[in-house]
Amino acid sequence: MAYQKKYEAYKTNAVTTASGGELTLMLYNGCIKFIKKAMLDLNEGNFEAKNTSIQKAQDIIQELMLTLDKNVAISNEMLPIYDYILYCLREGNIKNDESKLQEALSFTTEFRDTWKQVLLKTRQNQYEQGARV
Repeated sequence: MAYQKKYEAYKTNAVTTASGGELTLMLYNGCIKFIKKAMLDLNEGNFEAKNTSIQKAQDIIQELMLTLDKNVAISNEMLPIYDYILYCLREGNIKNDESKLQEALSFTTEFRDTWKQVLLKTRQNQYEQGARV
């Protein structure tokens, strides 16, 4: 019980102290976790849990869509892909189609991996600039 409280405090602290970029990475990771859970639930025939996990993944994708900076050109290219991920999640949920969930997972994982590289490159650039001062 005490361990659970410490873990919850750690998670809360991690979110409240994270940068915007780190929060985005957390969203991608959460979405991936929920899609994988939905796929597992589908294979186990637990359709209620599958539905709940897919809804959580959809909520995350919608949040990512809302936080896109419309002034950045790539945002206009990402929006239709996010729409497609939502479509895959809906189809996977309605038709119990694991291949659609796998497709959503692939896109989300690709976005997450790319975002991780952006964060690493940004940190590296900040470190190099700080070392020059």
